[in-house]
Amino acid sequence: MAALTPTEAFVWVWLPGAPAPVPAGRVVAEGEIITFYYGRSYLERPEAIPLYLPELPLQRGRQRPRGAMRVAGVIRDAGPDAWGQRVILARHLGRLDHSHDTAELGLLTYLLESHSDRIGALDFQDRSDVYVPRSGSATLTEVQAATEKFLAGEQFSPDLDEALMRGTSIGGARPKVLLRETGDGPAPGRELIAKLSTQTDPYPVVRAEAVGMDLAARVGLNVASTALTQALGRDVLLVERFDRAPLPDGGEGRRLVVSGLTLLELDEVEGRWATYPALADLIRARFTDPDATLRELFSRIVFNICVSNTDDHARNHAAFWDGEQLTLTPAYDLCPQLRSGETAAQAMAISRDGRRDSRFATCVDAAETYHLTRAQAADIIEHQITVITEEWGAAADAAGLTDADREQMWGRQILNPAVHHTE
Repeated sequence: MAALTPTEAFVWVWLPGAPAPVPAGRVVAEGEIITFYYGRSYLERPEAIPLYLPELPLQRGRQRPRGAMRVAGVIRDAGPDAWGQRVILARHLGRLDHSHDTAELGLLTYLLESHSDRIGALDFQDRSDVYVPRSGSATLTEVQAATEKFLAGEQFSPDLDEALMRGTSIGGARPKVLLRETGDGPAPGRELIAKLSTQTDPYPVVRAEAVGMDLAARVGLNVASTALTQALGRDVLLVERFDRAPLPDGGEGRRLVVSGLTLLELDEVEGRWATYPALADLIRARFTDPDATLRELFSRIVFNICVSNTDDHARNHAAFWDGEQLTLTPAYDLCPQLRSGETAAQAMAISRDGRRDSRFATCVDAAETYHLTRAQAADIIEHQITVITEEWGAAADAAGLTDADREQMWGRQILNPAVHHTE
């Protein structure tokens, strides 16, 4: 395995408004630390931007990760997460079982072997002079079939590789793949993330996320567009990508995206220390339209509580980076989680005193942190409760929820009575 471990990779970037990438620099493995060097030619470009600040300022020489991080967050964000890492590891080993750990391969391997059509505007190559994208094509049906074979532990094969390749550069632990809508779809050429269901799902996860995203749009959140479809009789959620930008000449550019984890300068193991107040402070200091963004962030917290989305960790928040300022991306991954009782807590603290309990009172008490009065916070909460109550039936219909699904979700995941508790 050591012979397969790369020690460096060249970082390519799509600059704002550009249809093609240029080499920006290289990352070098130095033990457990990955350092970064800008290329001289990149620094000489008048249109060059820092890949992200304060992590990687435009300067010559070796740049070590900040703080306790082992790699710059903007680099880490461009790599595959659990699902993609498992696929790549299986490609190396032939088959996975419970004894295998994705830590068997290093980050540079995952960066260099994952699909080039990754989230954001970075890619990684073994050369700095020629850009050769790693690609793969398959239909949604082929991807669903390959995913089921892979999860069943079948030997990794070229057919599986081709079908699963397009899912190796996306974050998250669940199976997913990147697609481009064909001419038969409502928006030919539109780029999508297809989130797949599996036979081991403990509840209809894909339909639950579909209804969560639909309700989020209905209450007025800025949310990624979604549509529900099927492949091989299984639910698939299609999520429109927001990290691609049409260009005036008809081409397509890419937008740099950084996760909430990177915004807060936290390593993966430090993610539990991420808080909404820390993110709010950053919004005030560095984001475009900070007051409107703070209101949107607060509204997303309230909505997560409304639908029992307790998986609102820092990786599930992100911002666009244009080289100077940050802008909150549309919301994504708004999936109601299973809830057995009344007690629940959000993944990130809502108030400065560390309270994360999933209750509206916690939000109202923290309103000032988000530049809101208590009355304004209460209005946001009341608005969402009203819309969700009135629109639940229509959203459930659109998501194809069965009567049993609706009974399971309403009053448990959706508007659990505990969210109203004041103590």
